[in-house]
Amino acid sequence: MPATHSEELSQESAETFFQYPPFDGFIDLDSYDTIALKLKGDGRSYISTIYTENWVNSPGQAEDNSWQTFVHVPKANWYIAKIPLSRYMPTYRGSVIDANLEMNPARVVGMSLSVNAEGGVPGATAGPGDFNLELDWIKALRTD
Repeated sequence: MPATHSEELSQESAETFFQYPPFDGFIDLDSYDTIALKLKGDGRSYISTIYTENWVNSPGQAEDNSWQTFVHVPKANWYIAKIPLSRYMPTYRGSVIDANLEMNPARVVGMSLSVNAEGGVPGATAGPGDFNLELDWIKALRTD
């Protein structure tokens, strides 16, 4: 059964939902190059985040590394978004890190989907207001 999240988004808020708690150990995505998500949405852009074991930040920090990309979810119909792992950018507290870094897909510790009132892909619904997103499944794919 799909997971559904509906809520009102304010201009000042960023909302994280469908957060998968840290896995028991790591998920090894090294043999894959793409994440696929089956979604039904409302025309907004959402932020897909992959968390990996901390090796970018200073040793001893409790935060995992985060890698983010936008995913646009067309309105009302089920949609399978295929996101190459290479599209995920290294981020720190929501800001892109301007450095040539590479994700370690063998050490994934969590994933999440978020919505923000600002930003996203051109043409997507933006700004405050109601949002609705359903997630049916997530899969790792090898496309090449």
